[in-house]
Amino acid sequence: MPFVGTGHIWLIGILLIIVLIIWGPGKLPDVGSGMGRAIREFRKASESTKAEFSKATTMGTSDGPVATVPVVPVVPSPAAVADPVPVAAGVTHDAGGEGNHRTPS
Repeated sequence: MPFVGTGHIWLIGILLIIVLIIWGPGKLPDVGSGMGRAIREFRKASESTKAEFSKATTMGTSDGPVATVPVVPVVPSPAAVADPVPVAAGVTHDAGGEGNHRTPS
């Protein structure tokens, strides 16, 4: 076990003493069997979940016929673009309409 080291062995010992004090020596076999049952049930549920997941993910990889969806290509329609309006050389119009402004040349 990776957590059992020189410092953690004392922690485990203290924990075992506390468990022995709480449940007593007569109840320890019952507690151990209950924990064993819980671990077995957890493993059984884990295995059944793994099996269901594996079955669900391998469902479409069989050699049988597979349903396909037809692919329809999308062709963009040409948008109506207005012809650009010619602007006098070097003259811009302010949106506010406050006169002509020359662009630097």
